[in-house]
Amino acid sequence: MKAVNLPTISASGGPFLGGGLGPLIQKLCDRVASSTLLEDRRDAVRALKSLSKKYRMEVGTQAMDHLINILQTDRSDSEILGYALDTLYNVICNDEEEEQDENAQKQADDLGLQFTDTFVQDPEHVTLLLTLLEEFDFHVRWPGVKLLTALLKNQGPQIQGIILVSPMGVSRLMDLLADSREVIRNDGLLLLQQLTKSNAAIQKIVAFENAFERLLDIITEEGSSDGGIVVEDCLLLLLNLLKNNSSNQNFFKEGSYIQRMKPWFEVGDDNSGWSAQKVTNLHLMLQLVRVMVSPVNSPGATASCQKSMFQCGLLQQLCTILMATGVPADILTETINTVSEVIRGSQVNQDYFASVNAPSNPPRPAIVVLLMSMVNERQPFVLRCAVLYCFQCFLYKNQKGQGEIVATLLPSTIDANSISAGQLLCGGLFSADSLSNWCAAVALAHALQDNLTQKEQLLRVQLATSLGKPPVSLLQQCTNILSQGSKVQTRVGLLMLLCTWISNCPIAVTHFLHNQENVPFLTAQISENLGEDERLVQGLCALLLGICIYYNDNSLENYTKEKLKQLIEKRIGKENFVEKLCFITKHELYSRAAQKPQPVFPSPEQMLFDHEFTKLVKELEGVITKAVHKSSEEEKKEEEVKKTLEQHDNIVTQYKELIREQDAQLQELKEQVACMTSQNEQLQATITQQQSQILQHKDQYNILKLKLGGCTSSHQYCYGSQVNGLQTEELTQLREEVEELRKQHSLLQTQLGDKDALISSLVSIFFSFLFKSVCTGIVVLGELEALRSQVQSQSTEIGQLKMERQDLLRRAEVGAEVKNLSESRAELEKRLDSTTSTVAILQTEKEKLQTDVQESKKEQDDLLMLLADQDQKITNLKKRLKELGETVGKLFLKSPV
Repeated sequence: MKAVNLPTISASGGPFLGGGLGPLIQKLCDRVASSTLLEDRRDAVRALKSLSKKYRMEVGTQAMDHLINILQTDRSDSEILGYALDTLYNVICNDEEEEQDENAQKQADDLGLQFTDTFVQDPEHVTLLLTLLEEFDFHVRWPGVKLLTALLKNQGPQIQGIILVSPMGVSRLMDLLADSREVIRNDGLLLLQQLTKSNAAIQKIVAFENAFERLLDIITEEGSSDGGIVVEDCLLLLLNLLKNNSSNQNFFKEGSYIQRMKPWFEVGDDNSGWSAQKVTNLHLMLQLVRVMVSPVNSPGATASCQKSMFQCGLLQQLCTILMATGVPADILTETINTVSEVIRGSQVNQDYFASVNAPSNPPRPAIVVLLMSMVNERQPFVLRCAVLYCFQCFLYKNQKGQGEIVATLLPSTIDANSISAGQLLCGGLFSADSLSNWCAAVALAHALQDNLTQKEQLLRVQLATSLGKPPVSLLQQCTNILSQGSKVQTRVGLLMLLCTWISNCPIAVTHFLHNQENVPFLTAQISENLGEDERLVQGLCALLLGICIYYNDNSLENYTKEKLKQLIEKRIGKENFVEKLCFITKHELYSRAAQKPQPVFPSPEQMLFDHEFTKLVKELEGVITKAVHKSSEEEKKEEEVKKTLEQHDNIVTQYKELIREQDAQLQELKEQVACMTSQNEQLQATITQQQSQILQHKDQYNILKLKLGGCTSSHQYCYGSQVNGLQTEELTQLREEVEELRKQHSLLQTQLGDKDALISSLVSIFFSFLFKSVCTGIVVLGELEALRSQVQSQSTEIGQLKMERQDLLRRAEVGAEVKNLSESRAELEKRLDSTTSTVAILQTEKEKLQTDVQESKKEQDDLLMLLADQDQKITNLKKRLKELGETVGKLFLKSPV
C-alpha cells in the first residue's frame, strides 16, 4: 500500500498547518484506518494526539471512531494504545484554562459533554476501557485512568451504571490503589472519587473491596494530617463512601476503623506552624468523625459510634485540641462542632466532657471557657455559633447536666470567687450585645428542655439589679427587659426562653401571671399594627399568651383560662390572635432552623430561631388554637372527659400494678415448686438407693446365716464342701479365661508374624526403589530410615508384650496351689476358724487373678491398637509407593485384622 506522508511536527509539538485543517486531519484518519503497517498507524495517531488539545472539535469529530477501533484491534502494541487514549482524553477532558473567559469555558464544557455522549453511545466502549486498565504498562494504564475519570466527570450516572453491570468492573478499578507507581495510584483516587459520587450501590461495593483498609494505610504512609494532597484525596473518597450510607458506616465501625482515626488528631505542643494543606486535611478528618455521629443517622448507630470513640480515646484527643493554644480558628470551630456531635445524647460522653478542664491557673471547666467565648462579642461569629451548639449538645437528653447548670444559679451554690456557667449565661442574657442575649437565652432554654424539676428550680433564682433595690426574680427580669423595647433579636431570644420555661409547668405559668403587668403587655403587643420586623415578636407573644391559657391551673382568680380567652376576644379577636400565632411557622428562618440541630446562619442578624424551639411551636400551635376557640361548656365537657380518662387510667394503672404483683408472686411460687420438685426427686433417689442397700444387706445376712448355721451344726463337712464347691467353680472360670487369653495371644503372634513378613517385603521393595530413585535424582533415604526406626521400635514393643504375656502365664500357675488346699479338707472340717481364714486367703488370690486378667485384657487392647497403627502405616507406604510409580499390590499380604 502506498505510504501517506505525515505532516511536519514543529519543535513545540504542534503541526505546521499550511493548508486547511480539515483535509490534514482527514488524511491522518485515513492513514489510521487503511495503513497495514503498525508503524504508519502509530505515527498517524501520534500526530492526531499533537493536534487534539488545540483542535478538539476537528479531531473529535473526524477521528473518534478510528481511535476506538485502534483500541479494539491494536491491543498488542502499548505505544499506539497510549497515543489513542491520550488523544481521546484531550478531546473529552474539560480542564479549565486560566486565559479562557466564561463563554469560552462553557463552549469547552459543552464540547466535552458532546464527545462523551458519542463515546458512551455503545456501552462496550466503556467495558473496553475497563479491560485496558488491566494492562500493567504505564503508557496504557495511566491515560486510561485519566480518560475514564474525564468520562465520569461529564456523564457520571450513565458511566456508573455501565461499570456497575460490568463483571468485576469495580474490582478492576480498586486494583489501582495497589499500584506501586504513585502517579497511577493518585489518579486512581481521583477516579474513585468520581465513581462513588451519589451512588450507594457502588459505594457499598468499593467498601467491601477493602477500600477502608487501603485508604487508611495510604493516609498513614503519607503522614496523616501532615501529609500532602494525596491525604486530602483519600479523605474525600472516605467521605463519599460514608456520608448518608448507613451500611458503610456500620461496616466502618465493625471493622474497628474508628480506632485508627485517633492518631490523626495527635497534634504536638508546638501549634505555631500550620500549613494550608494540614488545615485542609484536619478539617476533612473532623468531617469524617461528624459523618459517623451525625444527628441524621439512626440513633442506635450514632450511639454505638459515640461509645467506640470514647473507648478508643478519640473524644479525649478532640478535647485536647479544643483546649490547646495556637490552633487556627477554623480548625477550633470545626473541632467544637465535632465534639458537640460526639457527646450529643450520650450520657457517658457528656459526663466526660463535663470533667474536662482547661489548662489555666486556676483550672476552669471547659464548659465555662467555651461559654466565655460565646458571650464575648469580639469572638468570630462562627465560633460563637459552634460554642452554642456544643452547649446544646451537652444538655441534650442530659438531665444531670441540666441540673448542674441550673444549680450554678441558685443562691445556695453561688461562689463569689469563681466564674460559673450560670453567671456567664445571666451576664450574656442582660448584656448590651443582642447576639449574646439571644445565645444566652437559647442556652438557658436548653437547660430547661423537657425538665419540669429545673423549670421549678429556676423560679428560685433572684437577681440584684442595683444597689439599694430589692432583688427580683429571673423570670421578672426577663419580662422587664421585654417591656423596655430592646432589639428584635434580644426580644425573640427572651420570648423563646419564656415559652420554653413555662410550657408544661403550671407553677411557672402562675408565677408569670402573678405579675399584673405581663398580660396587658402581651395583649398590647399582639393587638397593635406594627411593621414586618415586629410581626415575629407579635407571633411569639401570642404563643406565650396561649401557653398561659393551655397550661393554666386556674389558681389565679383574675387570670383563669376563661377570663384570658375573654380578654383575647375583646382586645385582640380570636381570628387575629390565631393569624399572629401562625405567622411564626410561615417565617423563612423558622423553616431553616427546623431542618437540623446545628445553628448555621449566614449572618448574626438572621440568628432568630432555635431548632428545639421549632419542635415546641409545632407541638403547641394546634392545641393553643383549639383552646382559644373552645367555649366554657366545651372545656367543662373536656375536663370531665379528662377526669374520666384519668380515673380510667388510674384504675387501669392499679390493675396493672396488681397484675404485676400477682405475676411476681406467681413467679416466686413457680420457683418454689421447682425447688421442691427437685428436692423431692433427690429424696426419691436417696430412698431408692437406701432400699437397694437394705436388700443387699438382707441377702448378705441370709448368706451369713446359712454359713453360720452350717458351722454350728454337726454338718461342718457340708459347709466345707459348699465353700470348696464355690472355689472350684471360680477356679474353673479363671482357667477358661486364661485359656482364652492364650488363644488370643497365639492369634496375635500369628498376625505379628504376618506383619513382620509384610514389613520385610516393604523394606526390600523400598531398597530396590531407592536404587531406582538414586538414578533418577529422587532421594527417599530419610523416609526409609524413619520407617526402619519405627519398625524397630515397634518390634521392641512387641517383644516386651511377649515377656509380659509369659509373666502372665506364670502367674496363672498359681491355680496349682488350689489343689494343695483340697488335700487339707480334713483339717478344715475340724477347725472352723482356720477354714474362715483360708477362705479369706482364697478370696484375696481370686481378686489378684481378676486384676491380672483385666491387665492382660488391657495389654491385649494396646497390642491391637499397635497392630492397627501398623496397618495404617503400611497403607500409607503403599499409597506413597503407588504415587512414586511402583506396583506393590501383589507383594503385600492381606491383613488378618
